[in-house]
Amino acid sequence: MSSEQLRKVLDDIDTYNKADPRQDDLDGVPRPLEQAYSERMTRWVLKLNPQASEALRIAARGQHIGRWTVPRETYPMNRGGYLRWREDLKRFHASTVTELMRKAGYSESDCERVRVMILKKNIQGDADTQTLEDALCLIFLERQFEDLKQKTPDEKMIEIVRKTWRKMSDVGKAAALSLPLPEEHTAVIQAALK
Repeated sequence: MSSEQLRKVLDDIDTYNKADPRQDDLDGVPRPLEQAYSERMTRWVLKLNPQASEALRIAARGQHIGRWTVPRETYPMNRGGYLRWREDLKRFHASTVTELMRKAGYSESDCERVRVMILKKNIQGDADTQTLEDALCLIFLERQFEDLKQKTPDEKMIEIVRKTWRKMSDVGKAAALSLPLPEEHTAVIQAALK
């Protein structure tokens, strides 16, 4: 792997995600939602592991590539539909990212390494995949918690936090506890950890 290949793949992922019609704010600047998300993933991964491998950096950046192209509403609006949508998305993300990697000259073994991380195989048995999962959980707590809390009863939120917590490493949990969250979010997290 070379830094030129890495730059090419990250640029290609960013270019792909710039087509997202939905908007978000990153450092006070409006950006396409998935581009902002992928940059947040990269930041968290590098904060959790400053020596992150190229494969981990690519998996972080491409974790949600093109997510808007597979709307949740195209699946049944029940738990089974939600789970199928998420699994299909993971396969779509992995396939899209590894295709960009091949075009940049990465080997099949490098592509497979990223594919396995994006599919979140062996989370607790693979340090890079665990770092990726920690970053996902931290973004949830930092950016998506409030929206979910608005439409979810506290008892259910407590269970969601417990499930999230079980997926995280000790390093990820420490980072989560240091987040400057609103008091009501912290109260839900504390209740979940009892």
